[in-house]
Amino acid sequence: MKNKITIHTDGGARGNPGPAAIGVVVEGPTGKKEYGEYIGETTNNEAEYRAVIFALKKAKQLIGSDKCREGVVEFFLDSELVVKQLNKEYKLKDKNIQNFFIEIWNLTFDFGGVSFRYVPREENREADRIVNQVLDREGNKLL
Repeated sequence: MKNKITIHTDGGARGNPGPAAIGVVVEGPTGKKEYGEYIGETTNNEAEYRAVIFALKKAKQLIGSDKCREGVVEFFLDSELVVKQLNKEYKLKDKNIQNFFIEIWNLTFDFGGVSFRYVPREENREADRIVNQVLDREGNKLL
């Protein structure tokens, strides 16, 4: 039986580019875990990609390298653009984003299956909340 992991990710920048953060909610055999991280100055699009990369690496840690091939990961993102790019429906023109895509593509080979689905922002509230908490916390450090 395959281990199923559901991951909600979000990335956001205040200003575009601007101070940015990622939010990740992982639900799987070990329960539910939340992660947030400040990633510095970048664009919204880059933050979305970095959230997926972070989540894939975290999922591998949580499952264990030896059991990854039995794992199926289902991603939910509120960025329709990023989902269409990851599902190879849209071309990638930005060199930086191409590099993130390649990193994600390579990370997916560790698992039995990885899918990316678009959800409306209302269905991605937890990951969005984490992004905003991290950005609020970082913003307060500057005051």
